Amino acid sequence: MDFAIIAAGEGSRLAKSGYPYPKPLAQLQGTPLIERLITIFNTCGADKIHIIINEASETLSEYLAIHFPDYPIRLVKQTTPSSLHSFYELIKDAGPLEALCVTTVDTIFKEDEFVRYLEAFRTNSTLDALMAVTPYVEDESPLYIETDPEDFITAFADQRTNTQQVLVSGGIYALRKKALRCVEKAIGLRIERMRNYQRMLLEEHLAVKAFIFDKIMDIDHLTDLQSAEDWLNEMKVS
Repeated sequence: MDFAIIAAGEGSRLAKSGYPYPKPLAQLQGTPLIERLITIFNTCGADKIHIIINEASETLSEYLAIHFPDYPIRLVKQTTPSSLHSFYELIKDAGPLEALCVTTVDTIFKEDEFVRYLEAFRTNSTLDALMAVTPYVEDESPLYIETDPEDFITAFADQRTNTQQVLVSGGIYALRKKALRCVEKAIGLRIERMRNYQRMLLEEHLAVKAFIFDKIMDIDHLTDLQSAEDWLNEMKVS
């Protein structure tokens, strides 16, 4: 199975908070965000790790070359207008992909939950996509998830609905060929946001299921780094 990291953003909100380094190199417990993901993916048996960075990220490019010379990394340097365009640029020349797990560089999760998530995807070949979701809501514009009793996703909503269980997208996507083919179609239709790509999966009548993580965080501001650090430290103690 292949893995992918979208790290082509500028991290402008984090920079405005006063952080002096590129977001992928922001450190949690002494480890850069991008290194944390690469290490986890490699431990999970990655055949290849596809990473996209923007063309101005020379510091990040050098970091990857120095610290991961022997890892199965394929690096794409391309400045894009959105995360969906980054995803498209990342996979368009990647060759045949049977299955791919993709996330943005600032996604923070429990490793044991991630392992169970991958196992659920790998052992259910009928799924076109398995989306990581969480009841933990801290994003500035969360994507709400509606599911049926068997956890198949029935809708992606910009506003909270009146369902009993509140779930939002965690920004981790495990996808098979039918779902991956929809990326090119979405770009052809000038769709620009990952959430609208996800809606397309339902419009194409693909089998899209939710996997619930206890908590997933992302890093947009300097305060998010501290919150994530505190959370990881709490997990170590427990």
